[in-house]
Amino acid sequence: MPRYRDLFRTSEFTPLFLTGAVHTAAQTVAGLGLATLVFRATGSPLLSALALFGPSLAQLIGATTLLSAADRLPPRAAISGIALFFALGTAVLAVPGLPTWAVFAVLLAEGLAASLGGGVRHGLLNEILAREDFLLGRSVTNMAAGVCQVGGFATGGLLIALFSPRGTVLVGAGLYLAAALLARLGLGARPPRAAGRASVGETWRTNRKLLSSPARRRAYLALWIPNGLIVGCESLFVPYDPERAGLLFACAALGMLAGDTAVGRFLPARLRGRTRFPLQALLAAPFLVFALDPALPLALLAVTVSASGYAASLLHQERLMALVQEDLSGHALGLHSAGMLALQGVSAALAGTLAQYTSPRTGMVLLALASLGATYALARAERRTQGPTSVAPSGSRPSPRRDRRRTA
Repeated sequence: MPRYRDLFRTSEFTPLFLTGAVHTAAQTVAGLGLATLVFRATGSPLLSALALFGPSLAQLIGATTLLSAADRLPPRAAISGIALFFALGTAVLAVPGLPTWAVFAVLLAEGLAASLGGGVRHGLLNEILAREDFLLGRSVTNMAAGVCQVGGFATGGLLIALFSPRGTVLVGAGLYLAAALLARLGLGARPPRAAGRASVGETWRTNRKLLSSPARRRAYLALWIPNGLIVGCESLFVPYDPERAGLLFACAALGMLAGDTAVGRFLPARLRGRTRFPLQALLAAPFLVFALDPALPLALLAVTVSASGYAASLLHQERLMALVQEDLSGHALGLHSAGMLALQGVSAALAGTLAQYTSPRTGMVLLALASLGATYALARAERRTQGPTSVAPSGSRPSPRRDRRRTA
């Protein structure tokens, strides 16, 4: 069984890991600060949820226009340039007196850039690691995201309490700048994974190719819909309990960390196919507790247990990569990332609308029920297929050559 330490012996994995971790911390700190800033200014649960997760809606636009560039740009330049763009955009969000419409215009631009950045980063990870190491690599990067979210939300909540939401946003901008420097100084100068010009037409053609297979479509839907609906539940933490939202987010990140560790490191390959959908159901079920208006300890426990179900995404990603050729890996993973984040943005908007007309806890319960229904429908469709539900053997794609791993 591969070990975490083996990953860090692989050339370029460590700087890519650190770049992603700092980027996640920046996103967490800046997002919590901005959501609090918008909620205090407007009193709107909808606008607060959109401030935190609304940029994800722009991922849908990027997935249909920009994504062909994910495999056609030099990875180092793309990753560092996108992080620098986020640093500048987030600094603008901290300008006093910035109109609400301008805030969302900047978030739209950041969402477009993020749709490309996800494909570049995940495609580079798939290029650096051998096929059999991919799930473990995604596990450790997700674990880092969980740790950074725990620390980011806790730090963000502390910064808001001690200073101001605006200052918290500026801290996030500084972290984005650090991510840009890590990528520029730590990653090697690799060539693009695919030849040809990036274009909207090429993006559409590759998207159609990836979605033409029923098995790949199911993998994408499983990655997008159930998880996105639960992120909609989480987008209501600020209006649900403004003073303790940071604690709720931190518990969610802690649960995600625990789930990714258990699945990525300890779940045997023979159980992965059968575990995907039950684990995804665990993601939604604990949120039904909010129908009882639980006390804070029970709410924190429910959120922690729920977030462990995000580990099902590792299994669905492994399934997807078994169905995709290597030179399309960046585009395929970018489509997954963009679609997932777009559904999160849609769910945040839906959650905010439900909370506006009912209550935050009612919105959480309704979205959790929808997530459970989607998981059940996808699992049933999977069982009806004639093909196997487990991933292809790890040897179905040759491992990257050693000299490619050492590319400078």
